[in-house]
Amino acid sequence: MGVALALLPAACGRAPEHVGRVRALVARPPKDTIRFDVPADARRCGGGTGSEGFLLQGSNQGNGVVVWLRARGTRADSLPDGPWPLLQRGDTVSPRGATVGVRYVLNEVAHGLTLDSGAVEVRATGGVITLVARGTGVEVAAAGRVALEASFNAVPLEPDTVSCRARP
Repeated sequence: MGVALALLPAACGRAPEHVGRVRALVARPPKDTIRFDVPADARRCGGGTGSEGFLLQGSNQGNGVVVWLRARGTRADSLPDGPWPLLQRGDTVSPRGATVGVRYVLNEVAHGLTLDSGAVEVRATGGVITLVARGTGVEVAAAGRVALEASFNAVPLEPDTVSCRARP
């Protein structure tokens, strides 16, 4: 029965939807490591002066990563490949860069942080985005800096647009 349900989209003349993934590794001092692999999506975003860009996000069961690629004046079909500078969450002046946040659950307690140092690498081909973010940030509950490596793999750019207006 399960195989029949899996083949149903193909039998109806539709190819199964391509679903991108984000794989994340969070390392907290002194020795905690959290890994998760969840479905992800990517959308163009806008809604405010200087807030055009792309929003990649993936989450499940309290674990997730969000990346805002801020690129004023960038068309959806021309996302620049290569390294992107890492921006601080409150930066409203820089015309181009990435803001990266992670939320994760450890021992039934939610934790989160925004990267304040590191690097982001972007590759966009044919409406599909691949992105790797590596860096560190401060989490109040951790005994030091927390490291994140997040890989968005082959995430298709959805046709709709969402708001990327910052909210407090």
